[in-house]
Amino acid sequence: MSGKVKASLPVVLFSVALTAGSCAPMRLCCESRGADLLATGVVGWQQIGGERGDWQLEDGVLAGRASSSDVAGPRWLATVDQYDDFELSLEFRIAPGADSGVFVRAPLRGDPTYAGMEIQILDDATRDGSALRADQVSGSIYGVQAPSERMGGRAGQWQSMVVACRGSRVKVALNGRKVVDTDTTYYPYLYGDHPGLTRERGYIGLQYHSGVEFRKIAIEPLVK
Repeated sequence: MSGKVKASLPVVLFSVALTAGSCAPMRLCCESRGADLLATGVVGWQQIGGERGDWQLEDGVLAGRASSSDVAGPRWLATVDQYDDFELSLEFRIAPGADSGVFVRAPLRGDPTYAGMEIQILDDATRDGSALRADQVSGSIYGVQAPSERMGGRAGQWQSMVVACRGSRVKVALNGRKVVDTDTTYYPYLYGDHPGLTRERGYIGLQYHSGVEFRKIAIEPLVK
């Protein structure tokens, strides 16, 4: 959506320890499995762009907070470690009109929406009747693959998301329903605009918006 980031300047903080994963079937909703990416708080992430105070963690909830100024440029959080094959689960809550996303296999430089892949998080209800494309609604691989059905919940309620990447296969579950099950090799005609579709490894990221909150973020590397 509007305001997708275009460049990045990483600031490295502290690392989060990870555990080995398994090849269990994809979950459809959040469970406590894998490494807790909020175990060490925001110091376990890299802040890309923005300003101090953009993100705050309180009582297990990571929130994008309104800043004192309108900072131009990219604003997102990236994991310290990179991942290739993994299953990521989280819960999110958005305010009316919020537009955020989860980046996967993203590099630290460039626009992670395109240099990696973005799984869209959006208050779909406020965009009804707009020029929003099917591949821009919640649960989509932004600009690439529309969800099989609209499963975005209401603003103000906690929602669940699971993203699984294994090789070129990408699956997304939103609020207990699998909405994307695709292969990045299906889209060679998009590689020019979305070079991230060809990436096999990268960072997990959370796109900044002052109306988004995350909790229960866990990742489990998948055995090849």
